[in-house]
Amino acid sequence: MTITSTATVATDRAARYGKQLTSHLGRRSVATWDEAGAHGTLDMSEGAATADLRSTATALVITLTTSADSAATYEDVIGRHLVRFGHRDELVVNWTRSDGTPGTTQVYDADQTHE
Repeated sequence: MTITSTATVATDRAARYGKQLTSHLGRRSVATWDEAGAHGTLDMSEGAATADLRSTATALVITLTTSADSAATYEDVIGRHLVRFGHRDELVVNWTRSDGTPGTTQVYDADQTHE
């Protein structure tokens, strides 16, 4: 079953983080970022998950589409990278799933080992 999982990450630098996220994750997936439209996409694991990124003046809105079984994994990958990039702004990524199951939450942890 395919579901969507959405995170609205409060930040006044949404376009900057969207561009950084697509650039970084684009090393292992197909990624685009439209500077003028402040919008991007990620196509991960050969279509196993896709993410739409849209920046507003107050947030980066991420809509992830994947299987229910893979949702937590892809939420974590996207969210973990984003909070690491935005640790100075104390970004928090809280996912809400369309199927009603609890989404995950990512918060920067300075004690974590990073890639």
